[in-house]
Amino acid sequence: MKESYQAILFDLGGVLIDIDYLATEKAFEQLGVSDFKSRYTQFAQNEVFDRFECGEISPQHFLNLLLPETKIGTSPNQVVAAWNAMIGDFPLEKLALLVKLKTAQVPLFLLSNTNALHIVEVVKSLQKVSDLGLNTYFEEVFLSHEIGKRKPHPETFLWTCKQMGFAPKDVLFIDDSPQHIEGAQAAGLQTYFYQNESDFYAFFS
Repeated sequence: MKESYQAILFDLGGVLIDIDYLATEKAFEQLGVSDFKSRYTQFAQNEVFDRFECGEISPQHFLNLLLPETKIGTSPNQVVAAWNAMIGDFPLEKLALLVKLKTAQVPLFLLSNTNALHIVEVVKSLQKVSDLGLNTYFEEVFLSHEIGKRKPHPETFLWTCKQMGFAPKDVLFIDDSPQHIEGAQAAGLQTYFYQNESDFYAFFS
């Protein structure tokens, strides 16, 4: 393990929990939203999703904005299910790695672009495989819809490092989205671009 950093800042979706954007895209297509991919992907999204991730609009308001885009007769619960379809499982090896790093006394933090609907599903997914909550694995958890800031803005990383109590240069940030890696680098953090599990585990071996 590299020792040039003093703390690690993890992304959540795609790094620690499996995410399937295609599952949500297909679910919305079945609800009559044919152009969902042009509105929301891993790499870009429109203003409604940005605002929801920053906690500027409530889940109810979010659903009220999406429902008219779906076919007649679609229920709010069906929209929630489609939106949450992307949330997958927590691989046990990932959780074991977090415990190992904590045992090695590396301070761990979490910074996630998420929203009030997804986080409920994330917690359920974690509860299937662990008795521990997110806050047990990390010193502090920063969720975009709670802090009102999101990646990839450099100021989000600077603010987060300040809350963590570490200089950006002493923090290793791990994410699977290139635009977030670029934002972190602009803020002066060290970065690891997550692309596959084997390289990720090898990095920490």
